[in-house]
Amino acid sequence: MLSFREFEAGPDPFGRKFQVLFKWLQTAISIRHADTVDVKFILMDQSAEPAPPLQKTIALPHAALLRVSRETGRPMDDPWCARLAALHLVHLVQTGEDMEKDLVTVPPAELERYAAELARAEGRQTHAA
Repeated sequence: MLSFREFEAGPDPFGRKFQVLFKWLQTAISIRHADTVDVKFILMDQSAEPAPPLQKTIALPHAALLRVSRETGRPMDDPWCARLAALHLVHLVQTGEDMEKDLVTVPPAELERYAAELARAEGRQTHAA
């Protein structure tokens, strides 16, 4: 999951797949007085039945991001945050967990798992180049 701007997620528990588009990333302090980095995605159902797009905002707790960044030695930048959020969104779609919510906060333990997954992927990409 190195591309976060446009990707496919699914299937969900009902067999649906979604085309996902990155919309924005911003510090939530400015929009909802929360100490998170919010990443918003638009999900378009690819099934035969047309459905309105879904909007999901994935909130990454800032303190946990800083800790994971320090522990992994990975600078905290926008692309890294967007990729972490995209991984959580894929998890939500595949499991159906929290799909009824528009705003979902990533638990710190999950953030650590996604960061480790990205570190492995980035390492493989670097060695393949």
